[in-house]
Amino acid sequence: MSHSEAIHPAAHGSLRSHLIGYALSLVLTFLSFGAVMGRLLPPRAGLALIVALCVVQLLVQLVYFLHLGPRRGQRGNTAIFACTVGLIAIVVSGSLWVMHNANQNMMPMPSVPAGARAPG
Repeated sequence: MSHSEAIHPAAHGSLRSHLIGYALSLVLTFLSFGAVMGRLLPPRAGLALIVALCVVQLLVQLVYFLHLGPRRGQRGNTAIFACTVGLIAIVVSGSLWVMHNANQNMMPMPSVPAGARAPG
């Protein structure tokens, strides 16, 4: 047992948990690929399935590889990750809001065809 394993024995997961995460990731990837290439679903349903599989894949990656979760040793990382996601959501939604309001409140400019002379 190495020094880091003695300090944080389960902090980095076991071989079993990594293999489970790897297998789940492969299955989810093949399901996504099959849904697109098989064209068994209409486009909207296919998109909804891909998004759902994407979210599940994200959760698998977070739990099995980044080791985020409610266990005692993982709470701090999970809280930091949640705060990061919240800050990114605030920045992105705020930026979209500002751009939308700027677009709505800009004065319209008269369009002049290319090569034409402006009046005056």
